[in-house]
Amino acid sequence: MNDNVFMKRAIELSRLAVEHGNEPFGAVLVKNGEVVYTNENQIYTMHDPSFHGEAGLIRRFCEETGITDLTEYTMYSSCEPCFMCSGAMVWVKLGRLVYGASNDDLERILGNDGCECSRMVFENSFHSPQVTSGILREESLAVLESYFKSHAKG
Repeated sequence: MNDNVFMKRAIELSRLAVEHGNEPFGAVLVKNGEVVYTNENQIYTMHDPSFHGEAGLIRRFCEETGITDLTEYTMYSSCEPCFMCSGAMVWVKLGRLVYGASNDDLERILGNDGCECSRMVFENSFHSPQVTSGILREESLAVLESYFKSHAKG
């Protein structure tokens, strides 16, 4: 499985999110080497501050397919998932998470202290996906830095 290919798609979705008036986060769900669902951050266009790339993907995918056990799936996220999105991954028993930039990276851009959100949630939950971090990190960081140099978070 080529993590770079799927991460490039997640990063492209983060760019599209900005074009569509949202914050720069994208997510891709993969099973058996095939993309099965994608989503971009839609907090502004959906008027829903919880419609992050990952949580929105899980919400829509589960609703449309009736599948609520994602142990056989991998999610690619342009940036480390927040506490809410990580919690959603626990509830659907996501098999694997791959992300680009970390929460520490994002918070540094925003001038704040970061944390390892996903690790904190997964270590304290009944389920933890396998996690691979830092895939195409610099490319993801470039999108985040470009957006947040002229926009406030939230």
